[in-house]
Amino acid sequence: MSDTDSFIDEVSEEVRRDKLYAAMRKYGWIAVVVVLALVGGTAFREYKIASNNLIAQKTGDAISEAIALEGPEARANALSEISANDKNAAVIALLKAAEQVAGQEFMASLQTLEAVEASKASLAYRELALFKKLLVEEGWLSEEARVVSLNDLAKSASPYALFAQEQLALIDLANGRKEAAINRLSQVMEDANLSQSLRQRVSQLMVILGETPETAEL
Repeated sequence: MSDTDSFIDEVSEEVRRDKLYAAMRKYGWIAVVVVLALVGGTAFREYKIASNNLIAQKTGDAISEAIALEGPEARANALSEISANDKNAAVIALLKAAEQVAGQEFMASLQTLEAVEASKASLAYRELALFKKLLVEEGWLSEEARVVSLNDLAKSASPYALFAQEQLALIDLANGRKEAAINRLSQVMEDANLSQSLRQRVSQLMVILGETPETAEL
């Protein structure tokens, strides 16, 4: 390579370097902002995670303290004082409704469950609130109306459909309709979505009624 070519290459390299430095001076702040945004975003995300974990822990501690109190009224009152987000609020409300039923405050329990149904909680919690409403026998629906609502639930795609069938079988038994109860229980046993705990309860009930899950007729 000639001296002239070498000189031209050096000059070209200097020109490129000068252009790079000029670009860095002109646009370098953008890179700084991007880096700060990434670092800041990571720090904020970690802060939110830690904050949410702390809130969840405090909520859990408050629930534990509430349900450790003596008497359903005291427990229900303590649960009412716990503030939480939609998901935790639904869980707390369901616990409160159970304590209200235990304290024979049936109308208050129904109001609590209706509030869960009308909330922005997930569908699973709202369906559970409806199912629990149908279990409250006093002060809300006649037996005939409960049967209608339970039948609607039993025919739906709700995860509580089989539990509704179980309740209908218990209502049949309470009214002396043994064969109808056995038929319902047999249908529950045939369902592919049957949980182990429900299977055990239904099996025990059928044995008490003089049937077995293997020989009971639909």
